[in-house]
Amino acid sequence: METIFQESKELAARAGAALEKIRRTRPLIHHITNAVTIDDSANIVLCLGALPVMAQAPEEVAEMVSAAGALVLNIGTLAREQVEAMVIAGRQANKLGKPVVLDPVGAGATVMRTEAARRILAEVKVAVLRGNAAEIKAVAGAGGKIRGVESLEEDAQITVQARDFARQLGMVVAITGKTDVITDGQITYLVDNGDPMLRTVVGTGCMSTSLIGAFCAVEQDHAFAAAAGLVAMGLAGERAAGHTVAPGPPGDGLPAWPGEIGPGTFKMRLFDEIYHLSSEMIEAGARIRK
Repeated sequence: METIFQESKELAARAGAALEKIRRTRPLIHHITNAVTIDDSANIVLCLGALPVMAQAPEEVAEMVSAAGALVLNIGTLAREQVEAMVIAGRQANKLGKPVVLDPVGAGATVMRTEAARRILAEVKVAVLRGNAAEIKAVAGAGGKIRGVESLEEDAQITVQARDFARQLGMVVAITGKTDVITDGQITYLVDNGDPMLRTVVGTGCMSTSLIGAFCAVEQDHAFAAAAGLVAMGLAGERAAGHTVAPGPPGDGLPAWPGEIGPGTFKMRLFDEIYHLSSEMIEAGARIRK
């Protein structure tokens, strides 16, 4: 037990160091993403300390991704031209050795979405595939119950399945849920940070994917980068909801949010907590295990 505890503390310290590197280097994160959450994805990346750019015209994406540290693809509001742009940008990112993060929003809900996600995976080397259980299962050809973009899956075997999917697809798979499961098929990370309020705001999954992109830009171990991004989102969610206040550096003085809050206030505070997040807070509050 002591060994597990020590390893978790080391992982938390490593995640905190990655956050510091993001803020020191300010990598550009190129997004081709959905219209519903494009503003939130840009702001969450900026609050973290990286620089967002939301360029999706097929004529410019290859040039734009050349300047980026990572590419984030999100099929939430899908159009044929957008998929073409994603493939163009993804191939250029591959050529230049830039990590690509794919969020297959709503895969399994329609044939178009599922086929679009599979086409991207076939034509682009994706570093991290981030989605809910139903989306990942749909992409992997294992079914998946979904309504719109919301997963209806509850599977006690998801950790084993995630590892199998990672091996099958040849990439890091990050499945978000009550416990986030992140695996490259060999090493698996479990992240227990988070709060139920995260499910009351549209786009927290998309924002999580954007944070993963930022961590992938500074961390070559993409499985760990994905885990660190989900730690940041989960911990900020806890603090925004007022359930957890991880101690910061001396003089930090950030209080718990008083009283009951609703989704609107929670969302506002979520951005604030990402902005105020520090390596010390991550080291004190991260619940990550390998």
